[in-house]
Amino acid sequence: MRPDTLVVSDRGQVTLPKRLRERLAITAGSVLIAEERDGALVLRPASVTPLRVYSDAEIQGWLHEDRVTPAERKRVLKKARAR
Repeated sequence: MRPDTLVVSDRGQVTLPKRLRERLAITAGSVLIAEERDGALVLRPASVTPLRVYSDAEIQGWLHEDRVTPAERKRVLKKARAR
């Protein structure tokens, strides 16, 4: 693969060549990690995992739904001890 020359704008931006973007599946909004290694700039795609913050009410709802009745608890413990 031949090297590409990129020009840095006055805002510090560069445009990645289309063939590299396509090859690495980099699309608008993709997140890259930039690091310096031995005097070279290295860009690589980042793995981004979206997070969701749950409200206290949602958490309490799940805890209530997961609650085990005393009869269910007794049955499960009896079955577990039998193993």
